[in-house]
Amino acid sequence: MSDPTQSSSPDFETRDPNSPAFWDERFERGFMPWDQAGVPSAFRSFAGRHSDAAVLIPGCGSAYEAVWLARQGNLVRAIDFSPAAVAAAHEQLGAQHAQLVEQADFFTYEPPFTPGWIYERAFLCALPPARRTDYVRRMAALLPGGGLLAGFYFIGATPKGPPFGIERAELDALLTPYFELIEDEAVTDSIAVFAGRERWLSWRRRA
Repeated sequence: MSDPTQSSSPDFETRDPNSPAFWDERFERGFMPWDQAGVPSAFRSFAGRHSDAAVLIPGCGSAYEAVWLARQGNLVRAIDFSPAAVAAAHEQLGAQHAQLVEQADFFTYEPPFTPGWIYERAFLCALPPARRTDYVRRMAALLPGGGLLAGFYFIGATPKGPPFGIERAELDALLTPYFELIEDEAVTDSIAVFAGRERWLSWRRRA
């Protein structure tokens, strides 16, 4: 597994994933083993079943999925706190859709609409484990009753990160007070850094 913090990676100055500079360095130097450079099949399938939902994408990176959703006609807003990631996303989106991606901190961000769906893609596993409770509380605050938190979860603890894997029991314990699990599927087209460890999960916000 490629790991941005391991000695085999380039020699980066910033080692704290809580800092935008950590991610800026990696985007600027093209070291993005988490970047699929495309739109996963499970995402396409889920989005097709929820084509009228407004979508928020935190930690969007290059924002391939935001481009795809915008072209399908979805109301979408994608955010990242790394200026370099936002610049990469703007390249993907082009001038027509560039306004859909903002530089922002997920934990304080207020979207311009109430999301029907929040897409999880390599965001939770990018956060240090100490932020997991904050993640769940913010997701619950942003979604109305019946709203969906759906995407890819990196299952199984890792000694270092990012990506920071999470044991399934811990994930369930964090989310269950606020959400009900409605989909749990294997992922067959993971990129190398996540291969064999991803599940597509969708959770419905409890009323």
